[in-house]
Amino acid sequence: MKYITQLGIILTVTLIGEVLAHFVPLPVPAGIYGLLLMLAGLITKMIPLHAVKDTAKFLLDIMPLLFVPSTVGLIDKWGVLRPVLIPVTVTVLLSTVIVMVVSGHATQLVIRVSKRKEASRDEGITL
Repeated sequence: MKYITQLGIILTVTLIGEVLAHFVPLPVPAGIYGLLLMLAGLITKMIPLHAVKDTAKFLLDIMPLLFVPSTVGLIDKWGVLRPVLIPVTVTVLLSTVIVMVVSGHATQLVIRVSKRKEASRDEGITL
């Protein structure tokens, strides 16, 4: 019963995201609205982490299985995709590398700033 309740919470947030995407005139996917709503709910503790944690972990564990239908759909559309395969592949590879580089630099920046704050805080403490 716990899993059904947790899934109900996740699906409700997803449904609200779908409704927002329908009524808000911005080119934002409904899934993004749902993720932002879930994040806001978790941060504000309107949705306690324990209220969705087990089902969210289960969904993450089976996530590769959830990609099977879309993969089959791509195989079904091979004739349409074949002429644009090289440009799409190059675009995906380049964008992946760019995201990895930017994420790495952002992470290093956060680590440096965190270390500086920690060092300055430690210097202020005298024993």
